[in-house]
Amino acid sequence: MHQETAAPDCRHVFVYGTLRCGDDNDITRLAPAPLFVGPAQVRGTLFHLGAYPGLLLDGGGQVHGEVYAITAELEAKLDEIEELYPQQRDEYRKRLIPVVVHGSSLLCIVYEINPTYVQGRPVLAGGDWVAERHSI
Repeated sequence: MHQETAAPDCRHVFVYGTLRCGDDNDITRLAPAPLFVGPAQVRGTLFHLGAYPGLLLDGGGQVHGEVYAITAELEAKLDEIEELYPQQRDEYRKRLIPVVVHGSSLLCIVYEINPTYVQGRPVLAGGDWVAERHSI
């Protein structure tokens, strides 16, 4: 993967679980294709929920992921994958947070887990779904 320059009207998303490149819902296989901006980390706690993870922001650890520039059309598809729309489930909520990528801060969409869904679930201490998903 390489860094791309995104169109000025695009949005950015930080993905940390199954949407990461090479995983089950690989964002790079979706259309319209996103542009890879770079690897990044956010403060938070990553929980193992079985087939996918959940991120609680502002936790004590660092969660590893990737930042992509996306269109509004792709954002709508991500909302469907995370069951925000049209299902309108409460498992995830969409937040906008600053994420530093290559020394620059970008406002990114992050799909944060509802805390009620992680009670009693194991924490991925290293904060990396790709590296740790099979360790639990």
